[in-house]
Amino acid sequence: MIDIRKLLKKGSDFLGCQFPIIGGAMTWVSEKNLVSAISNAGGLGVIACGAMEPSHLENEIISTQKLTKNPIGVNLILMHPKIEKLIEICIENKIHFIVFAGGIPKKKYINQFKAKRIKTIAFASTLFIANRLKNFGIDALIIEGSEAGGHIGPVSTNVLAQEILPFISEIPIFVAGGIGRGESFLNYLRQGAAGCQIGTRFVCASESVAHDNFKNIFIKSEARSAQVSIQLDDRLPVIPVRAIKNKASVLFLEKQKEVLKNLEQGNVSLKEAQLTIEKFWSGSLKKAVIDGDIENGSLMAGQSVSMVKKIQPVKEIIEEIIQQASHEYNK
Repeated sequence: MIDIRKLLKKGSDFLGCQFPIIGGAMTWVSEKNLVSAISNAGGLGVIACGAMEPSHLENEIISTQKLTKNPIGVNLILMHPKIEKLIEICIENKIHFIVFAGGIPKKKYINQFKAKRIKTIAFASTLFIANRLKNFGIDALIIEGSEAGGHIGPVSTNVLAQEILPFISEIPIFVAGGIGRGESFLNYLRQGAAGCQIGTRFVCASESVAHDNFKNIFIKSEARSAQVSIQLDDRLPVIPVRAIKNKASVLFLEKQKEVLKNLEQGNVSLKEAQLTIEKFWSGSLKKAVIDGDIENGSLMAGQSVSMVKKIQPVKEIIEEIIQQASHEYNK
């Protein structure tokens, strides 16, 4: 553990926590209980704002802050219709980190947070986007591969790391997608990453509010169980979603047909169509995560679901990953 600290230092110093591990923001899962547990265990917990109304987000931030004195973050979806108000809420409540998702943040958004000494993080799917965000003044990047759960890009974590890590060293880069063990974490640290983002491993944490049915399906699933959703038509640019295949996977295809019909008839705009799809996923995910309906609800999971073997406290999960990395480092 002592020897590996030099590899952990850059990310830990940036995040202001013991370990450079960011909790991936998962809608309905990354709420006050799990987020505070991750921050209390030495990582950075991040609230998944998703489609929350501003008042809901504010309540969640205040509730989380009562459970931890350590830094926390908020994941903001840029297509949210009330993004400006959500930004205000985060600033007023003195959030430590903002993780932008669902696109490239406007430079003015980054500057709003910088003016209040709030650090900003964004996702980069190519080296070009990474450099653009760096020039915008973003404080750190996350490169997330297609092995991740939820909304994903088309390129694997391994390839993204090779494309981006050797060429950007001015700002910290955190790697995400398919990381379930410490040996993999160490590999990316050695390539120049400042740390990692982990989501799927935390779903079955004892502090997670996810329904027992939801957790049990994770424990039983293999990597190949988490499949990517199908896009029916290029006119509806749906961001692919990786989830454990079930009845909801079929329902999503039906929803796309319905939305495409409305788009063709001029009943909705392209943006409205995309938001309808986003709301479908959010509602479908709630059915599974909160209600335990694992047939009709979305079972978003990364391929590292095969490494979820039991329900464990967050602290134990993080310590396990760090111990595995340390053991590999000292071989």
